[in-house]
Amino acid sequence: MAEKDTQRKVLAVLAGGLVLGVGIGVTLAAWNDSEFATGTFTAGSFNLEGSTTSATDGYDDHNVDLGDTAAALVFQLPAVASSMSPGDVVYAPFWVRLDSTTTNGATLVPSGITAGTGGNEANLSYTVTAIDAGDVCDATAAGTVVATGTTLSAQTGATSVPLAEGAPAGTAGTPVQLCFAVTAGAGLTQGAAATATWEFTATSTAN
Repeated sequence: MAEKDTQRKVLAVLAGGLVLGVGIGVTLAAWNDSEFATGTFTAGSFNLEGSTTSATDGYDDHNVDLGDTAAALVFQLPAVASSMSPGDVVYAPFWVRLDSTTTNGATLVPSGITAGTGGNEANLSYTVTAIDAGDVCDATAAGTVVATGTTLSAQTGATSVPLAEGAPAGTAGTPVQLCFAVTAGAGLTQGAAATATWEFTATSTAN
């Protein structure tokens, strides 16, 4: 009988120990603390716009991929683009800039040319030169040649030029003028026309 009583006491102690152990576990579990961190990420804005009018006026979007109409270049003297002869060269300016909502600078690169119909695409060559916004786009224009083509269906020599975002914020970036020079070849077909659409892509750069 005494042995059974001893066993009961041992079991009681063990049970008490188990209860005490649970009690300690609960106490330790209550010693917790947490820290939370949150971040808000807002994307910048980016938009390229162009003008056939001047460095300061007439800017609009001309992204054909988004449903806009391509800007119609206005070719000027010494020859009239609607009545070219072999050897004639015509010039047209096109200004591009980052608009006032743009928050990052960019690089601009000619990304392709699409020649339309008309019959004289193979008889016209071209050069596109990036010049200062205020310079005259004519035979004296000097700058970075960004694209050339021996025909209106070809493009070689693609070179990028930088575009700066506006400073201060909320203003348009400094414009770059693209001077297009189109030369009529010896094989120019009388009465035939030719069309071409140049594409330029601006890619945002990190500040």
